[in-house]
Amino acid sequence: MMRNLAAGLFEHGQITTTLPKAKAVQPFIEKLITLARSKTLASRRALTSRINDRSIHSWVADPNTKESRKKSDFWELPKSEDIGFNRYGELKKSPRLIQHIVSKVATLFEGRAGGYTRIVKLDKRRLGDATDLVVLQLVGRESGSQVSGNKSRRRKAADARTAFAAKLRKTREEAKA
Repeated sequence: MMRNLAAGLFEHGQITTTLPKAKAVQPFIEKLITLARSKTLASRRALTSRINDRSIHSWVADPNTKESRKKSDFWELPKSEDIGFNRYGELKKSPRLIQHIVSKVATLFEGRAGGYTRIVKLDKRRLGDATDLVVLQLVGRESGSQVSGNKSRRRKAADARTAFAAKLRKTREEAKA
């Protein structure tokens, strides 16, 4: 389970799962990224022993996948011409997971000491057992209003109060002088 969750996270950049699963797999993923940052043959072999090396991004060339789903906010996806199928429709050529982790994921976190993943709680519950759902995502290339760089209304109000207080202090100091 942990290997598949980790592989899905590395392939897509974020996954939706339950809170206990996300908390269980988070340290495993952090260790894999730390291991991949050294980019040596020994680290590749250690990664291969910990996570299954498989073909990834094959869904980019799949004609059954909707075009709206063939995009990623986290990675530059390969072209569909780079992914090959044999005459029976079986996958023949596509990017490999270990190479992706070492070349793209590890380079994303070169200057970072740790904390490569984030757990964001959703306000949804799973239908069967009403377990809390979360988004487990890699830190660094997020999109959305909460990370767009724009200030929230709370932050704007707090900045306005701070600016007003500084202006009052300045006028009081000028009045004393």
